[in-house]
Amino acid sequence: MKKVAGLSHWLHLIYLGNLLWAPIFDPATDWVDWALVAVVAVAFVPMYVLARQRPDRVRWWCLVPTVVLGSLATPFNTGAAVLFVYAAVFAGLSESRRVAMRWFVALTALICLFGVVSVVEMPYRLWGLLPSLIFLWLIGILEVEWSERSREAAELRIRTARIEHLATLAERERIARDLHDLLGHTLTAIVLRAQLVAADPARAREEAAEIERTARAALGEIRDAVSGWRSASLETELEAARAALSSLGVEVTVRRDPGLVIVGSTEHELALALREAVTNVARHAHARTCHIGVEARDGELRLVVADDGVGGHAPEGNGLTGIRERIAALGGLVARTVSAGTTVTIAVPLKVAT
Repeated sequence: MKKVAGLSHWLHLIYLGNLLWAPIFDPATDWVDWALVAVVAVAFVPMYVLARQRPDRVRWWCLVPTVVLGSLATPFNTGAAVLFVYAAVFAGLSESRRVAMRWFVALTALICLFGVVSVVEMPYRLWGLLPSLIFLWLIGILEVEWSERSREAAELRIRTARIEHLATLAERERIARDLHDLLGHTLTAIVLRAQLVAADPARAREEAAEIERTARAALGEIRDAVSGWRSASLETELEAARAALSSLGVEVTVRRDPGLVIVGSTEHELALALREAVTNVARHAHARTCHIGVEARDGELRLVVADDGVGGHAPEGNGLTGIRERIAALGGLVARTVSAGTTVTIAVPLKVAT
C-alpha cells in the first residue's frame, strides 16, 4: 500500500505538462519559452519532493516558494499556473479547512490577475489558466478532505490506544483482586488449620488431610481462573463459608431469599466479596457466631456478614478494599460497622443484580 501511495505521488508530477500548452501551440514560441519551462520544472520538483516526504512545517516552507515561482512564471507562460494547484494541495495538507480555503481564494485571485496581465496571446492564455483554476478547487478540496480524515484517523488510533491501555490496567487490577480473593481465603484456612495441629497434635492426621484438600481445591481454582473458566457461585460460596467457619468452631446461620435470582456477573462479584468477608471473620474476629444474609430490600440486593467477634476499629486491609472496588464497579456500596463484633453490608442496585 505504501508503494502504491508513493507511486501516485510521483504520478502527480504529470500535471506539470500544463507548462507545455503555450510553447507547443503558440506560434510565437522561441527558445526562451522552453528555457522557462525547464527552469520552472527543475526548481519545483525538489520542493514537491520535500513537501510530500516531510512534516507539515516543511510543506509550509514549500508552499510560499511555490506561489512565488508560479507568480514569476505565469505572466510569460500561463501553464505555470499549475503551480498554484500544487500550492493548493500543500495548503490542504498542512492547514485547517478555514485556512486552506483562504489560500484557495487568494490563489484564485492570482490566476484571475494573470489572466489580465499575461503577455501570452489569446486563446493560449486561457488554455493554461482555465484548467489550473478548475483543478485548484477540485484537487484542493479533495486534499483538505483527505487531510482531515487522516488527522481524525490518527486521533482515533491514539484514543483507541489509550482505551486499550486503560482496559489493560483495569484487567490487571481485576486479576489482582481475583488472585487475592482466591489465595487469601485458602491460605488463611491452611494457616489456621496448621495452628490447630500445633495446639492439638492428636488431630494432626485429620487436619493434614483437610489442609491437603484445601490446597488442592485452591490449585484447581487458580487453574480455572488462569484459564478464564472460573465463575464463582454465590450458593457454592455460602456452603463453603458455612463449612470453613464451622470447622473453626464458629456457629453459622445462613438466610437467603429463595426467590432471588442473581445475574451471572453480579453473582460472581458478590461470591468473591462474600469469600473475602468470611476470610476476615476467620482470620481476625475470634467469633463464636456468624450470620450471613442475602435478601432484596428497598430496591437493593443486600449481602450481610455479621459476627460477634472482637470488633474494634481495626484498619481496613486489602481484602475489604478489594470488595469496595468490586461492588463500586456494579454501582453498589460497602458499609462496615464495628461494636461488639463486625458487620459488613454490601448493597447492589436490584436492576443490576437481577
